[in-house]
Amino acid sequence: MTTQHEQVIEARHRIAVAAGAALLVAGLVLVMFVLPAEFAVDPLGTGAKFGLLDLGITGQQVEALETAAATGAGGEAVIVVPQDRTFQRETVEFKVAAGEGMEYKYRLEKGEALLYSWKATGPVHFEFHAAPDGAPRGYAQTYETGDETSQTSGTLTAPFSGIHGWFWENRGNQEIIVTLTSAGYYNIAHEFRTGAPVKNKMLQ
Repeated sequence: MTTQHEQVIEARHRIAVAAGAALLVAGLVLVMFVLPAEFAVDPLGTGAKFGLLDLGITGQQVEALETAAATGAGGEAVIVVPQDRTFQRETVEFKVAAGEGMEYKYRLEKGEALLYSWKATGPVHFEFHAAPDGAPRGYAQTYETGDETSQTSGTLTAPFSGIHGWFWENRGNQEIIVTLTSAGYYNIAHEFRTGAPVKNKMLQ
């Protein structure tokens, strides 16, 4: 007959075995899936097999970009940035149909300033953002966003090199016109619309 003491010992043994198995499984999950997906570390090769390593690499790139942007924004302001290019200014108009969205961006190097003002003939959803050089496809750093907005203005000092500009979306039922006035040392602008080739404008 099993004594109560032996039952206690057996129960403790089962708990210890179960805990050890749980730790083993957790360790395997960590090494096989978590490390590749979160930290781009793949000692067993399972991350590459299941497509998790690319996810981890992209995550590391995004983290590095956001850290660099935050560091640049929080550092000392640059007082003078000499330029070899010609100072540019332009005023452009865009027709945005009901339910349509579009983007317009300038190429800026890190530290370059952009002065801007835009207005629309009706309320629009907008996002002022940028895509850094070398960023993963689809990544964007957002500066400002708003809904039911008809105008904004300001100054941007680029925290990194890349393309910087706006996305406007007409959520109304009538066509609107967006008028953008800008000035800076940009030398190329890009217009993006769904289903249409990118329009690149060289500025001298």
